Amino acid sequence: MDIVCQAKSGMGKTAVFVLATLQQITPIDGQISVLVLCHTRELAFQIHREYERFAKYISGIKVSAFFGGIPIAKDEQILKNDSPHIVVGTPGRILALLNDKKMSLRHVKHFIIDECDKMLESIDMRTDVQNIFKTTPR
Repeated sequence: MDIVCQAKSGMGKTAVFVLATLQQITPIDGQISVLVLCHTRELAFQIHREYERFAKYISGIKVSAFFGGIPIAKDEQILKNDSPHIVVGTPGRILALLNDKKMSLRHVKHFIIDECDKMLESIDMRTDVQNIFKTTPR
């Protein structure tokens, strides 16, 4: 099912997809079930915080954020040692982890693009999103 959610700033769009995906996933070790793509690292960090805020009431769910500006080796260690069920990140970093075979999206059930209009304005970012999407189940 595809859903497009559009509303003014501050109306709770993030809470809608955070709560909806948290209610629908069954955490399985080593499997990423939810992928959220954001156009900036600040937004990725903010959404990651929202997931952690609500996930603390649900046992066993691990959330990680992957974005540029920090060494990719840190992200690789998280994926290797403490694989998350929910990943929030920027297209460039997610694609780098996929290309290096450090991350698999073959079990993703929810593919979310936050602020889609801004994400798809840039040709490079649009291409990255398309390449990431191609690695998910159909």
